[in-house]
This record gives sequence, structure tokens and C-alpha cells, in this order.
Amino acid sequence: MNTALKRIIFFGLVIAFWEAGSRFGLWTEVVLPSPTSVFDSLVTGVSDRTLIIDLIASFKRLLVGLGIALLIGTGIGVLLAKSKTADETLGSVLLALQSVPSIVWLPLAIMWFGLNEKSVIFVVILGGTFVMALNIRMGIKNVSPLYLKAAQTMGSRGLDLFIRVIFPASIPYVVTGSRLAWAFAWRALMAGELLSTGPGLGYTLRYASDFGDMSLVIAVMIIIGVVGAIVDQLIFQRVEKSVMKRWGLES
Repeated sequence: MNTALKRIIFFGLVIAFWEAGSRFGLWTEVVLPSPTSVFDSLVTGVSDRTLIIDLIASFKRLLVGLGIALLIGTGIGVLLAKSKTADETLGSVLLALQSVPSIVWLPLAIMWFGLNEKSVIFVVILGGTFVMALNIRMGIKNVSPLYLKAAQTMGSRGLDLFIRVIFPASIPYVVTGSRLAWAFAWRALMAGELLSTGPGLGYTLRYASDFGDMSLVIAVMIIIGVVGAIVDQLIFQRVEKSVMKRWGLES
């Protein structure tokens, strides 16, 4: 309750200063629209269902892209952890590619797939795959040797050892990797939708910017930030904390 109260007071003060600055002319509406104008744009976008349609379209792309990214990332991560040759070759490439922003892949995606849904989903997949793969690799490599020796003493080998010991022991890294993959995929989606044909939050953001509707630009930015924070805190943070406690990594 104390944390929630502090946040309410903080954001209340920020909005009050923002509104006062707009009313007293510290900046123009073109540079930074007032909270009132932004709220009006939000209400209009929700009432005519424009922003709702955009949000649904964005989440459809995200679910497809993130789902594929988690599957591919998990497979690559297992390969890197179990094969020294793959780790020394493909692993180094992955480390380099992780530092490349997802938006950089968009021109190539457009050349390969055209300016359509496939290009955006491709960028989303790349946004989540690399970080998921590296976390899976780290999780498997960090499994305690004591667990492995104990299981091997009891006759567990190969796939049975992986299913019963290695993968369950690396679950905290799987959860953390999924959380990071979601964050990277969400950012990649917004970047990809800036050049999409719509609908989508990123498309509406670019459309509003092209026509100088800065209040709608700020409104979409707020939606993107709020959705990201809600999903992260209400879903991934809770799952991560629960897993950490269950695995004895957090009191």
C-alpha cells in the first residue's frame, strides 16, 4: 500500500506539473500537448475503437512472434549448452547479433518478405530469440554438478537426465529468459509496426506523427508503456518471484 501510494503521489505531481506548464505557456501544444489533450485523444481513440483495434492487432503479432521466438530460442540454447563446437561458433555469432537492434533487421525483412505482416513478425522473432537462447544456455550450463552426479549414480542418463534433472534445474533461467524475450519482442514489435501498413499501435504512432497530432502520439506512447509495465509486473515478475522462491533462490 505504501508503494502504491508513493507511485500515485509521484505520478499525480508529474501530471500536475505537466498540466501547469501547458497552461502557463512554458511550452506549446505542438512541442508537448497537455494531459487534457492527451486524455481527450485517448477517449476518442477508445470510443471509436481505433486504439482497441490497434492493440488487438499488435497483440496478435506479438503472440505469434514471441511464441516462435521462445521455441527457437529454447532449441538453440539447448544446442549451445550441449555442444561445445556449436557454442564456440554459433554462440559467438549470437552474442554479436544480440547487440544489434531489432529495427536494423527491418530493411532486410522488407526485402525478403515484403511490407506485410511477415516482416513485422520476423523482426519480433529476432527480438526475442537471441536473449531466450542465451538464457537457456546459461541455465543448463549452471546446473549444479552435484545434481548430475546424484542422478547418474541412480542410473539416469541421456534424455532421461535432461528431462528429470537438467531442464527442471534451469527453470529459473527459462522464466527470466521468457521475461526478457517478452520485453525485447514488445520493443521490436513497436519498431516494426512503424513501417507497417496497419493496424497496430506503432502504425498509429507514425500516422499521428505524420499529421502532426502530437496528443495522439503521446497517447499511444502511454499505452505502449502501460501495457509493457502491466504485463511485466502482473505476469512475468510474479511468475519469476514464485519460481525463485520455489527453487530456494529467494527468501
